[in-house]
Order: sequence, then C-alpha cells, then structure tokens
Amino acid sequence: MSTTIMTTGMDTDTTTTLTDAALLRLTWLASPALPVGGFSYSEGLEAAVEAGLVRDEQSAGDWLVDQLHLALARGDLAVVAKVASDPQRAGEMDAWVRQTRETSEFRLQSEQMGKSLGDWAKSLGRAGVPAATQPKNTTYPVAYAIAAQGTPLRATLLAYAFGWSENMMQAAIKSVPLGQSAGQRILARLADEIPQAVAHALQAEPQAFTPMLAILSARHETQYSRLFRS
Repeated sequence: MSTTIMTTGMDTDTTTTLTDAALLRLTWLASPALPVGGFSYSEGLEAAVEAGLVRDEQSAGDWLVDQLHLALARGDLAVVAKVASDPQRAGEMDAWVRQTRETSEFRLQSEQMGKSLGDWAKSLGRAGVPAATQPKNTTYPVAYAIAAQGTPLRATLLAYAFGWSENMMQAAIKSVPLGQSAGQRILARLADEIPQAVAHALQAEPQAFTPMLAILSARHETQYSRLFRS
C-alpha cells in the first residue's frame, strides 16, 4: 500500500508518494516518544525567557519561527538533506555539525541525541548504511538521515522539522510558561512555515550563523535556575 501526499513549497506544490512503511517510519522518527531525550532541551529558549526576550505566546511563536528559518533550515535540515541524498557524506557532515556548534550545551545535545538515535536504530536492526561509511556516535541530524534512509527526501525533512517543532513547543509551554492551547497555536504557526524552511534546506549548503542564540546558550550554561539542559 502507498500514500500520496501533497506538500506546498516556496512556489509550487509537490506530490510525494510514500509507501505505508515509509510513512509510518517517518511518523515514528518524528514522535516525541522516540527515546532520544529531545524533551530535555530548549535550544536556548529557556535563556531567551530568562533574558526577557520571550514573554508570552506571541513572542514565543515569533522566536521559534525565526529559529526555524535562521537556524534549523540553514543548519540541521540542510545536513539531513545532504546525508540522506548521499550517505558517503555522513562523515563530512558529522564533522561539520560538531565544528559549528557554538557552545558546549549545543554540541552535547547533538551528540547525546545522535548517539541515542543510533542506538535505537541499531537495536531494531536499522543502521541504514554500511559500517565503513557510518561515523561512530554521529550527531543527531546525521543519525536521523541514516535512520530515515529509504524514505522520500522532502518527506524526511518535513518529519524532522515537525518533530523539532513539537519539542520546542513543549519547551515553550514549560519555560514561558504557556497553556496547552497556546502551545497548539504556536505549533500551527510552525507547521505553516515548515514547507518553506524545507524548500530552503533542499537548495542550500549547510550554514551556521546565529550569534544571539550562541550568546544565550553560553549564558544558559551558568543560569541559576534551569529546567532544560540547553
């Protein structure tokens, strides 16, 4: 069985046909229940709340939409696209991720989540690529691309971005704090923006330039009271 999905890019609609197995696999990878520890990170959002930059539903939504386009689309999503398209680039992209994480918190997050996802995939017999081309303990976007191999590229990026959005929405609920309805409205905003972010990632080489996020992450490392690890 297969499922046909219509997605909207920057200028055109794209039709993607997924087998049932591929659709379920991407749903599984995007699930907050996946044992990779994403719930324990806010990716600088908690520090933005502490600094008064995020105060309510509107500012939280604005912050996360900007982060989606300026950080995720240019960085992790582009890395997933490169590795999913060419597994031989896994080592190169893994090194790039490690080198461009601007704080110890961000680097440890990517390494921990990547190792956990790799362990999950291996426990199910889904390592994805030959051992010779698979870096040991890869960073998260590389591990995700490896685990998702065999699924359509655009759908893979949509699932990655939505999983990130769910985790960040939950981080906003806890750190601002916000109610569940506000969280769902933020998630709806992010879902509307994801196709454009994915379209950008499919066309670009990975980039990393988010100085304000780096400053906030560095401050978070010594923040007095914290709910999250980043």
